[in-house]
Amino acid sequence: MMGRNSVIIVSALLLVLVLGSSSVYTVGEAEKAIKFQLGEILDTSSTPGLHFKIPLINDVKIFNAKLLTLESKPERFLTSEKKNVIVDYFAKWKINDVAKFYTSVQGDVIQANIRLEQIIQSAIKDEFSKRTIREVVSSERDQIRDFLIAAANPSAGKLGIDIADIRIMRVELPSEVSSSVFRRMESERSRVARDFRSRGAEMAERIRADADRQREVILGDAYRDAELKRGEGDATAAEIYAQAYGKDKNFFSFYRSLTAYKQAFKNEGDTLVLEPDSEFFQYFKKSK
Repeated sequence: MMGRNSVIIVSALLLVLVLGSSSVYTVGEAEKAIKFQLGEILDTSSTPGLHFKIPLINDVKIFNAKLLTLESKPERFLTSEKKNVIVDYFAKWKINDVAKFYTSVQGDVIQANIRLEQIIQSAIKDEFSKRTIREVVSSERDQIRDFLIAAANPSAGKLGIDIADIRIMRVELPSEVSSSVFRRMESERSRVARDFRSRGAEMAERIRADADRQREVILGDAYRDAELKRGEGDATAAEIYAQAYGKDKNFFSFYRSLTAYKQAFKNEGDTLVLEPDSEFFQYFKKSK
């Protein structure tokens, strides 16, 4: 009798433990939870911590609330020039409304990625159709990112998803388009280079012409000033000579003759053919 009672007690305790463990659940800091009652959503406002439920009546599903990553396969998109570009991107998203997430994609992350990829590709298609190849390949990545997030988030919100980031990792041209685009870009760069060279040559000619003009002006001014100084010097010298000549005519004449001799015979071997009684040799003659 005692053994039978012990079995009953142990069974009851085990039942209580099972029911007790089935009556509690925990929600982590990076998790969201939905509490169901007989298959219908009862509560989605669970905060992190320990919570209670009624076994067999309530059911709970836990979802990851961290940022999740969608990595796309390279896809082709048309630009405003009707040219194909191959785009590779990734997106960061998280569950924003857990009830919408469950009802729209059954809480399946794989299904959510499929739906989200369709939404983002539609946004990329619309955005790239407004831009040229040069714009999508060479620049404006941050601006495109902001446009894509703004365009995709309303549709993603219907899935209970919030898109935190969309990054264009790579934009490439198909091989059949690359060569023609590169030739066009090379031609454009050559045209710009020629234009710069032409403008540089024109500017150089203007600078040279201005420098030549300034040179002529400076030389002309210098020549004018030199002639003025030379004239003033000649006038002063003439005045000094006149004064000296007036003081002693014979000495001045002798000094002038010595200067003439010096200039005439300054180089070795110089020869001068004159009449012996020439006035040039008047100071070589014996005085009477």
